[in-house]
Amino acid sequence: MSQFRKGLWRGALAAAAVAGFVTTAAAQMELKIMAPAAPGGGWDQTARSMQQALTQSGIAKSVQVANVPGAGGSIGIAQLVNNSKGDGNQLMVMGYVMVGALLTNKSPITLDQTTPIARLTAEYEAIVVPANSPIKSAKELADAIKADPAKVTWAGGSAGGVDHIAAALFAKAAGADPTKINYIPFSGGGEALAAILGGKVTAGISGYGEFESQVKAGKLRLIGLTTPADKATADLPSIKAQGVDLEIANWRAVVAPPGISADQKKALTEAMDKMAKSKEWQEILKAKGWEDSYVSGDAFTKILADEQTRTKEVLTAVGLVKS
Repeated sequence: MSQFRKGLWRGALAAAAVAGFVTTAAAQMELKIMAPAAPGGGWDQTARSMQQALTQSGIAKSVQVANVPGAGGSIGIAQLVNNSKGDGNQLMVMGYVMVGALLTNKSPITLDQTTPIARLTAEYEAIVVPANSPIKSAKELADAIKADPAKVTWAGGSAGGVDHIAAALFAKAAGADPTKINYIPFSGGGEALAAILGGKVTAGISGYGEFESQVKAGKLRLIGLTTPADKATADLPSIKAQGVDLEIANWRAVVAPPGISADQKKALTEAMDKMAKSKEWQEILKAKGWEDSYVSGDAFTKILADEQTRTKEVLTAVGLVKS
């Protein structure tokens, strides 16, 4: 073999070795995902779904999930920013709920201190009542709120989150004072569900996925979803189609700690890009009824900044944040 061919052969072997190393390195990722809420809710479900998709697809060698509940994610994000700086294997699930919760809780830690990675899913809100409730439609719930907003009690996620915002906007659309709603925040979906099933509140509000099994079992009545009117079906009625002008979508995403390197950010983003395209993740989206709204990189960074501005305007308008 000529020296030239030997050189080509060695170069090809070296390139193959590098390619193999890169593939192996990606598969050797040992990720940690924080769900900044109690078990059972949307963030916890998202984190554990990511764990399933990342490990089953071979994108990551291992994925550990930890729950850090409290104050709409304010405790979790503080832990991420203060304790995980520079950790390129750490991710935290967050979403629209956290954007509002940080504002209403006047958190000293902000999302600007994290490293945005990707938006994953979108999910419309569902309003439910216990199966034995006299309220059978969005109009009847709107009439009850208009008559006395304080008498109608709501169970949902953290104060200032999408559930709280949706309840306030429902009251506003019903012609009631949104600042007078009687909203009871819960740190986990399981706790809120227990309160609704136990008849301790008038209505519950959250992502449909958290109520679906109880609705199908006949223990909860679905009043409607916050979808556009044209997305209504017989089984999934739209609140807007029932004459109450409310349309809002929750979304969930992942961020990394501050201080990670450009290479670490790139590796995390590429892992999320691969996960989003995997059949394992697509099957989870279908099973959970989550809409695929994947966006990563600079586009997600801009979305996150825009959502913080928009949410502050909404929360100020309904009296949850002082201007």
